Amino acid sequence: MSTTENAIASAEAHSAHNYHPLPVVVATADGAWMTDVEGRRFLDMLAGYSALNFGHGNRRLIDAAKAQLERVTLTSRAFHHDRFAEFCTRLAELCGMEMVLPMNTGAEAVETAVKTARKWGYQVKGVPDGRAKIIVAGNNFHGRTTTIISFSTDTEARADFGPYTPGFEIVPYGDLTTLEAAITHNTVAVLLEPIQGEAGVLVPPPGYLAAVRELTRERNVLFIADEIQSGLGRTGKTFACEHEGVVPDMYVLGKALGGGVVPVSAVVSSAEVLGVFRPGEHGSTFGGNPLACAVALEVVAMLETGEFQRRAAELGDHLHRELGLLAGGGAVETVRGRGLWAGVDIAPALGTGREISERLMDRGVLVKDTHGSTIRLAPPLVISKEDLDWGLDQLRAVLAE
Repeated sequence: MSTTENAIASAEAHSAHNYHPLPVVVATADGAWMTDVEGRRFLDMLAGYSALNFGHGNRRLIDAAKAQLERVTLTSRAFHHDRFAEFCTRLAELCGMEMVLPMNTGAEAVETAVKTARKWGYQVKGVPDGRAKIIVAGNNFHGRTTTIISFSTDTEARADFGPYTPGFEIVPYGDLTTLEAAITHNTVAVLLEPIQGEAGVLVPPPGYLAAVRELTRERNVLFIADEIQSGLGRTGKTFACEHEGVVPDMYVLGKALGGGVVPVSAVVSSAEVLGVFRPGEHGSTFGGNPLACAVALEVVAMLETGEFQRRAAELGDHLHRELGLLAGGGAVETVRGRGLWAGVDIAPALGTGREISERLMDRGVLVKDTHGSTIRLAPPLVISKEDLDWGLDQLRAVLAE
């Protein structure tokens, strides 16, 4: 057996089969490229589902992590540390908000947002105890904890994991009329992805997010934007909500906030909303640890210049122009997305999304399939135009085969 085959066989034997990775075993990575244990190079067109917005081994982020590793990595929140206040202040300013509640993973941040909205509903809005309701969208993906899968419409994520957590109502994504009808006095929040990533990079109808913002403001309901995948430069703006001039009541952030170095997530909101918490009501041993804060501070500094947002916008325009030329020609049915993020619906006759991903892997490009024959493209924001074009050439070749 080859080194790759041995590694895969060992993983299959000794790890739970909760993922079905492509048969490649990565050993090193730099920028937009990864090298496997056999020495083969692959262009990363997934970027860790946006966790690697700034590429593999970004020098600024690695240096920030190394410097902090020599000082202190963990105190727990039992004590203050000298990176925490600056991190919270700078991230709040980037978001145009007042307060930050740091966690580790995206799912933890979503769980935190759910708890925050419920407590705000009881303490501020006056919802009767135990009656709070949160409205979510069909085809959402917010994580895989037991509470989150309770409001998922993905049977693969949900089946056989009940009983399910109550308190959620699912409405069609992009349907403002149904959303408005679902709001009652007991509704504390509307939780949405500004662009649904796992569903295939679904962009809502024009004006939808702005209308949701206006509706929630009128009805005294929190608008929670899950920007874990769509935020921090991916779509050509700091946040995807900005494309409609929308500022939600709460941002849920993760993935790119840790720069692909450490897991970092956060809920960012106003003092009125996050101020409902008291000591002991919510927390995390590792949330807001010194190493996480040091890396995330550097991420915030990189975003403050606007350089990465502009790059994602310019290269994203090029990406969508090129993909648009493929649409309607028989091989590609639809292309969606914003910035350096695209969902590409391949004609089912050409193969499933998994099969297309495997053929691209054979040509040195790594992508990820989602439902049916859809593949997702989300290269690091640091990718060069030449490398992006090379990756698109490989896609064209696979479709022509």
